[in-house]
Amino acid sequence: MSSEPSSIGPTALPILEHRRPPPAAGAPTSPSPSAALLTTREYRKGNWTIQETLLLITAKRLDDDRRTRAAGAGEASATPRSAEQRWKWVENYCWKHGCLRSQNQCNDKWDNLLRDYKKVRDYESRFAAGSSGVAGGDQPPSYWSLERHERKERNLPTNLALDVYDALADVLSRRASRRNSASGATPVPLHLPLPQPPPPLPPPPAPALPSLQASVSVETVPEESSDTEGSGGRDDAAPPPARKRRRGLGSSVVRGAAEIARTLMACEEKREQRHRDLMEMEERRLRMEEERTEMNRQAVAGLIAAVNGLSAAIHTLVADNRTGDGR
Repeated sequence: MSSEPSSIGPTALPILEHRRPPPAAGAPTSPSPSAALLTTREYRKGNWTIQETLLLITAKRLDDDRRTRAAGAGEASATPRSAEQRWKWVENYCWKHGCLRSQNQCNDKWDNLLRDYKKVRDYESRFAAGSSGVAGGDQPPSYWSLERHERKERNLPTNLALDVYDALADVLSRRASRRNSASGATPVPLHLPLPQPPPPLPPPPAPALPSLQASVSVETVPEESSDTEGSGGRDDAAPPPARKRRRGLGSSVVRGAAEIARTLMACEEKREQRHRDLMEMEERRLRMEEERTEMNRQAVAGLIAAVNGLSAAIHTLVADNRTGDGR
């Protein structure tokens, strides 16, 4: 048998070189999934700092801008479609900038921020409405001038910073403007100007003969009519639907004020009841402590008495033994 020597030259097998095309200029850079799989991330736990919160809000704003640009350019296939992929992009952005949080932590924190923002926004709108009102009654103070315990009593978030609130307002206003521009709806003005009433018709010319009688009848009109016209002319000039609307608005305001008063009274009663329950529990705990202290004192006194009795018995026994030995 003869075997041929197998020799492979350096150019026998050409090596195919695969090159990845360079990324587009406008495409956002994100870490590759292979690198994410190779490195195990140690996520940070605990409370969020203000810097981490602002970084999360910035990541959400950039994610919204990125998806808007991609949708406008017709690149729907290049953008992540699922919420998990979007939050993974947010996690990668936060991780790249020093915020070591997971996508679940970012999602939960974002939900909490939106809930706190809506509470503060509604409270501030009520404060603005109360401060712009004519009546200088007992209007609530602004959220930013409240102390921590006052915010807690009003069921408001206790640690929402003004920078975080402004950043959230910017992100949500951007979303609202994009939604309005996408739907093509024009904002409806809140107050439409009422049409001007037509000018009054000129009075018909009076006949020549009864002119004296007409002047006399005009002069004999009681003076009270002018007073009533001066006081109630505005209400009479208003059309009946406007008066009905005004009355309905007044009745709804009265009902709302009564409902608020009832709610406040119920909250005050519940607070007093809770305070009484806490006081009763504290008194019960003090009584139990006193009883336990008394039992311990009695036990110690009994133990001391037993030790004294035992010592006296031992002394008596020793004395008896000594007298017996002396005899």
